[in-house]
Amino acid sequence: MKNVLALKGQKIEIEISGKTLFQGILIDIGQDIIVLFNGKDYLYIPFSHIHNLRPDDQIELEFEGEPPEMPIFEETKSVSYRKTLTNAKGKFVEIFVTGNKSIHGYILSVLNDYFVFYSPIYKTMLISLNHLKWLTPYQTNSTPYTLPNEELPVKPVSIPLQRSFEEQLKKLEGKLVVFDLGDHPKKIGLLKLIHDNIAELNVASGETIYWKVPHIKMIHWP
Repeated sequence: MKNVLALKGQKIEIEISGKTLFQGILIDIGQDIIVLFNGKDYLYIPFSHIHNLRPDDQIELEFEGEPPEMPIFEETKSVSYRKTLTNAKGKFVEIFVTGNKSIHGYILSVLNDYFVFYSPIYKTMLISLNHLKWLTPYQTNSTPYTLPNEELPVKPVSIPLQRSFEEQLKKLEGKLVVFDLGDHPKKIGLLKLIHDNIAELNVASGETIYWKVPHIKMIHWP
């Protein structure tokens, strides 16, 4: 970690899962997360998805001077993934989890291994902590889809929250659900049972598909 800490304040390039590249100034680094400023936005990137990073002082950013104040306030000197999510609660953020779609909204609650997210498009979502690729806070004067603030109230979660992702999925047994934004046609259906880290899903054709819970990135329901 000490060798990476030496890059703080320098321009770097990061490759994360999915061969996605980010360039910017390394602002902060913790045991499990990196904070990058790309000249416009701050990106909070969990270390678990970083494949490699390298210094590159030739990177050109559309920005001069000192980066603006970090939009997520840290109460302690050490930044961490969980503290970042907790301190971001109620703030408008853009997150990326799967496929080629980012999701816009705000964090409602952070549990043991997942967090609850509210999206104006998908409504309440459960997102595994293991699968969040990056998070970007909105600028203070903007909202998702330019919606007025009165159309984006913090909505309470309509179901009791369990501490673990698997236990929370059990609360959705008997409901129509969508795994991973429906990036696969067999990830949409009636959730029949959650048992021993296996989700039993009845898809539209009536076929039963068994999905391993650790590979489910997120879930929402109509």
